[in-house]
Amino acid sequence: MATTKQKKAARRNLEKARAAQQTRAEGRRATARSSPGMSTSQKNDLPDSAFAFPGERKEPLTDARHVRNAVARFQQVEGVSDAERDRAWQRIRRAADRFDVELSEQDWRELRR
Repeated sequence: MATTKQKKAARRNLEKARAAQQTRAEGRRATARSSPGMSTSQKNDLPDSAFAFPGERKEPLTDARHVRNAVARFQQVEGVSDAERDRAWQRIRRAADRFDVELSEQDWRELRR
């Protein structure tokens, strides 16, 4: 079952998709995303310490957008122990402080709620 936050995000995404579709229907080019993200080569050039899970090189923590994404996808990371999750959460919290991202959760176990 989707949460209220997920439903709001889905509605925003639908609005954006409809606007882009309308733009294309009018014969105009739709603009690219405001932030294209990192290319594979840029991600490969990052040191292991730039990731929440450095052993797996998962969830880069290079800017505020990536920190928020790491929190959102934290529970999706597979094949890691609880101890690794504890260390990853500490890395995410430090990165959140560095990039002024507000975290409502104090511990990664709170994400399950």
